[in-house]
Amino acid sequence: MVFRHSVSLGALSAALVFATPAFAQQTSADSSASQDQSTATRTAVMTGQAAPEETGADITVTGTRIPSRPNITAAAPITSVTSADIKAQSPSNIEEVLNRLPQISPDSQQNYQDSDGRQRIKLRSLGFERTLVLVDGKRLGTQNGEDAGIIPVSLIERVDVLTGGASSVYGSDAVAGVVNFILKPDFKGIRVDANYNFYNHINRANIVTDQAQKNGFPTNTGMVTDGGRADLTLTAGTALFDDKLKVSGFVNYKHADLVPYGNRSTSACQLIQTGKDGPLSCSLSSYSKSGYISPRSGANNGAAYINNPDGTRTFVPYGPGPNNAANPYDNYSYQRADERVNAGGFASLKLSPEIELYGSGLWFRDKSTNNVPTRVFAYNNYGSTPYQVNCNNPYLSGSQATALCGAAAGTSALVPLEIRYRLNAPDLVDTYINTGIRATGGVRGKIGTAWTYDVGGVYARNQQDWMPATLPNFSRINQALNVVNVGGTPTCAVGAAAGCVPFDAFSAGNANQAFVNFISGGVDPEKQRTVNTLTNVLANVTGDLGKYGITSPFAEQGLAFAAGVEYREDRLTSVGNAAFRADYGGSDSNLSQHVWEGNIELQAPLVQHKPFIEQLQVNGGFRLSKYNTNPDKFTTWKLEGLYSPVRDIVLRASFNKAQRAPTVTETYQATNINFSKQGGSQNDFCAPVPRLIADPARPGQTITTTAPLASQAVCRATGLSDALYGSALLLCPDNQCTVRSGGFTANPETAYTQTYGIILKPSFIPGLVLSVDRYRIKINNSLGYNDDSYYTDGCMRSNGDPFFCSGIVRAANGTLYATANTNPTSGFIRAGTTNYYFSISRGYDFQGQYGVRLGSVGKLDMSFNGSLTTFAGGQDSPLQPQRNCAGYYGNGCSQLLPKWSHGLRTTYTTPNGVFNASFNWRYVGSLTSANNSGDPAIGGTPDRAQTTFYRIAPISYFDLALTFNIAKRYSLRLISNNLLDKSAPILPNSYDISLARSNTIPARYDSLGRNIAIGFTANF
Repeated sequence: MVFRHSVSLGALSAALVFATPAFAQQTSADSSASQDQSTATRTAVMTGQAAPEETGADITVTGTRIPSRPNITAAAPITSVTSADIKAQSPSNIEEVLNRLPQISPDSQQNYQDSDGRQRIKLRSLGFERTLVLVDGKRLGTQNGEDAGIIPVSLIERVDVLTGGASSVYGSDAVAGVVNFILKPDFKGIRVDANYNFYNHINRANIVTDQAQKNGFPTNTGMVTDGGRADLTLTAGTALFDDKLKVSGFVNYKHADLVPYGNRSTSACQLIQTGKDGPLSCSLSSYSKSGYISPRSGANNGAAYINNPDGTRTFVPYGPGPNNAANPYDNYSYQRADERVNAGGFASLKLSPEIELYGSGLWFRDKSTNNVPTRVFAYNNYGSTPYQVNCNNPYLSGSQATALCGAAAGTSALVPLEIRYRLNAPDLVDTYINTGIRATGGVRGKIGTAWTYDVGGVYARNQQDWMPATLPNFSRINQALNVVNVGGTPTCAVGAAAGCVPFDAFSAGNANQAFVNFISGGVDPEKQRTVNTLTNVLANVTGDLGKYGITSPFAEQGLAFAAGVEYREDRLTSVGNAAFRADYGGSDSNLSQHVWEGNIELQAPLVQHKPFIEQLQVNGGFRLSKYNTNPDKFTTWKLEGLYSPVRDIVLRASFNKAQRAPTVTETYQATNINFSKQGGSQNDFCAPVPRLIADPARPGQTITTTAPLASQAVCRATGLSDALYGSALLLCPDNQCTVRSGGFTANPETAYTQTYGIILKPSFIPGLVLSVDRYRIKINNSLGYNDDSYYTDGCMRSNGDPFFCSGIVRAANGTLYATANTNPTSGFIRAGTTNYYFSISRGYDFQGQYGVRLGSVGKLDMSFNGSLTTFAGGQDSPLQPQRNCAGYYGNGCSQLLPKWSHGLRTTYTTPNGVFNASFNWRYVGSLTSANNSGDPAIGGTPDRAQTTFYRIAPISYFDLALTFNIAKRYSLRLISNNLLDKSAPILPNSYDISLARSNTIPARYDSLGRNIAIGFTANF
């Protein structure tokens, strides 16, 4: 739950000093009172109770619309991160705040080269679409446009993480749980927060540097200091008219320096391992700085050369080796260059106890870039027509002209060729500009002593402008290749565009920036703009019916009640200019959907303060939803129970039916019909295909057969007659069958979630609180995108399971080919966004807090948060086995959840609060290749078991934060995260595992090394 209260400026400034992780602390001149209050508050965070001294405060609770009442414990487990914990970490973005929580599937969108820079939150390995993000109890924005970067880190009072479904309270998307950011309310005075952090890492030789050196790629060893990140926030607020009008605002600036892959020895090149336990190599690119040349005619047609790196105008064979093939990712972003401005304001006007007007606004602009090498691209990026060069080109030596032109060498004849050239010029950049606004407003108040109301809403708009590096002009490259000798000066031939700069493609190390400018001219910049908007109107009323005597005869507190109605509209528009569509295809879109909802909640204390029943309570909730994109109505509900036999023990359980409606993008993908060709060369698996099989008549020998890939029984399950099995009539033109995406109804997912646990607060150990909670999440009709191979491979693997085989829709003649413009109803393989069987997440959460006073020495506070994941995966159909990816990676296990992880923070504070030291231990459990799991459902078979790079060992990180409180107005923080500078584990083929080419999992591990931070806060 969240405590809303006002504190004095002196108390607030002192509170910033303490770095106790799991509870908010406040200090005063009376350190004893401070200790008592902090103990009560941290107990309240874990149990969900109101702190005793805050009984009359305005308290908001995550997971319910009913305000908390004294002695009422939360029935659903809540994990909290406080402002003190955040300051002890000195994060620069929301991802870093949450990635340390075991309940969060970590992400690192600010680091991925291929990401769009938006920060999204994923609970329980179930994806960001299933995690509802709130700010002060109201939605952050749409799921499609979610960007937690708009949330100012320095203004966070607490982050509450609620496990399990909460759709009956908040509506769609609260399937995996809720993350609620509570911002500091009612600020008075002026505060300046400044943080600067950087990485200080020792690069060591390793298996990556060995491979990089074999290819002549530079490697960085020794001490490196880089990745500087600055964060400055100014906050101001005041209260007027006897505190009836409260106004506050902030402005924040953040900057992050680029850290390229080449700055770390562990990412000196992308490490590749081909096949099980195969040899290691670096990923190589034909876009060499020496220039890759391949004739497309004559005797050397198809040969691959590069210009001799020694500077002579000769060709040498292309291949691995020093100064030959290029490192395609050496300057990619390990940490993206980023610049962000964030601002906002908050206001409330209390006209009377019955009427309070409130409003808030947040705005941000974030610009991040990805480096892209400056290149002359292969001609097949533009089409099927090769480049052409004249055979009397003055840049061609005699041997080069002969290799390309044969007998035509020295003539003006034009011959086709392929050129790929990484120019020795400054990198181009992909640019993402994410902007957003979020405005809330409404009126709330109390009616008598029993009732409260809140009528308000949220408007959120997120805009992303993506400006990718533009391909050079194909025509201008050809013009620059047609070069003649004019008075001894190489000159573009007649007919070239004005300002044509000749292209010397036949020597190594071309660094002609004028040539780069020429081929980039005449090309419109590419741009795509995507806008997501949320319009959300809510009206809620709560009542304490105990004020009217509606109370159990065995309880002191009465029935509590909440009811509400809600309207919510999501809209997405996406527009690309002509240049963008030419390179990336697609079409503009304008999508929307809306929903009307009504909900009710009840909280019923049944027995209180009786022998053997200190507390017995049940809670319930129900919501009805109607979407304009679906003909059906949908219901969600919750049922919760609490039983406390004595004050020291609380048993709790929660059962939820939650739902996630398809986003507007998913709805569009599901309903919009389009046809394409099946990728690759795979044909109908019931058609003949040449392949080698064992010869039964000659052991150890093979024969060539044209038997289909699938068995006759599987083909029969797709509706094929036995007479057509193996028939050449089933072969699709160009070996590419038709794929139809869309034309289906995407229904909401339905999740049934359970949490049950125990809270222990032993009275004989004051200050100790322990809890254990079990969670079980099962999502029926999971929504997701599946390509055609999902159905074909599933049909074959399952030996004819109708769930998969129904996605293979044969024409009357048995074929899987249809003409798209006829809008066929058969003759295709299904693909697209659809509902499939279910997803599963199960495990245990463990929390512990202990605070002890050490008399004149000070006090010690400890906080523990651990999570044991027992199941993370799903099941594709009733006939398929369940896929459990907990603790595994690869073979579709992409959430990368160790079975066990935890955080343990211990904080010592001096009696006068002038100094504290906070030591944190982060433990990340092991991850094992799915090949070595022993579970066939995730590809674990004995013959595929790996002996190299099959396991990432557990790793422990240690963090230290020292805080000095100066004159109760200023605080200075010195922080070292990953104090021992542990390098990230090395993993070949990392892009297949983590979407990063840095040979590790940067979201999960501290991949850039030790991080040192200096923070300062001043209050005026």
